[in-house]
Amino acid sequence: MNRPENRRRNRLAAAGLAVGAICGMAGSFVDHEVLRHILWMIDGVSIIVGVALLAVEHFRAGNDTVAAGFLVFLAGQALVLSGAAASLEAGNAGFAGGIAVWAAALLMISSTTTFPWWSRVTGAVAAALFIVSAVQIGRGVPIAATSAPLPSAGYPFLVLTFAGWIRTLLAGERAVTSAATGAAA
Repeated sequence: MNRPENRRRNRLAAAGLAVGAICGMAGSFVDHEVLRHILWMIDGVSIIVGVALLAVEHFRAGNDTVAAGFLVFLAGQALVLSGAAASLEAGNAGFAGGIAVWAAALLMISSTTTFPWWSRVTGAVAAALFIVSAVQIGRGVPIAATSAPLPSAGYPFLVLTFAGWIRTLLAGERAVTSAATGAAA
């Protein structure tokens, strides 16, 4: 049964992912450093809230691998967030560690059939791009969070992955709501 508090949790998780995706992408294209810091802080906190709620949802449903993947993603997001208010150069070490952890989490989550196939594919592509970016940064290549083609090429795939997670959250809610409405008729 989809109780009202579960629906609120799912909506809050979906909102966190959506706000995070929008602010994260916007921050990647903003040249004004202070505005980028603010957008990325909103992005980081929103995503942490969203994935924490997703972890709870999936632990309760018995999807341990997915739940653990969301907890791993949360850890990576916390690393990325720790450098959000720093200059791109100063935050680079935490960013590299964070995207490496994101990659592990995306592979964990995408290895299951919980989300739509296209979302699992975009998650795997984002993971590959983030792994390459993290390794390059680790090798001393001067890559920042806003560098193109890497890691910037990974962000749209991450956002598409979030869209799959959001779609699954909201589709499950609609299915339960439709079933309840049909039963009441």
